[in-house]
Amino acid sequence: MTSAEAADQSHDGTPRTPDRLRRRASRLLSQLTARSDRLINEGLARADARKWHYAVLAALEEDGPGSQAALSGRTGIYCSDMVGVLNELVERGLVERAPDPADRRRNVITISASGRRHLLRLDQVLDDLHDVLLAPLSPEERDQFVGLLIRLLDHAGPLPA
Repeated sequence: MTSAEAADQSHDGTPRTPDRLRRRASRLLSQLTARSDRLINEGLARADARKWHYAVLAALEEDGPGSQAALSGRTGIYCSDMVGVLNELVERGLVERAPDPADRRRNVITISASGRRHLLRLDQVLDDLHDVLLAPLSPEERDQFVGLLIRLLDHAGPLPA
């Protein structure tokens, strides 16, 4: 190995990331997001679920029944994608879709008892996955990290439609 090749590697032999890149919060967040997405998607798949399933079930449990459009707004799932997510959840008996008595042109979505039980299982799966993702941080640091992320997202506001 030449001295130039050695300079391009860290002490463990992996390619060295230039300090200029390692100090860019946007790049670090992007890399962490990619790793987090992979970990969460694979973990939820093992539990026969997807992130969107969890988002819809959590929104229904926390905020109560809602229309497809309302759920789209609560979860950030595009309306066009929401139909497919709800079809999957209805088919599995995790949510119920019924005509809105006040406006028969729209449906109201409600979480079922089976959906509540499934959500509790998914909460545990995600808790375990977050333990893996955040393993280097103490419980206090995890709380602080989540708080800082919330603050950044609240400051940034919603993504444009």
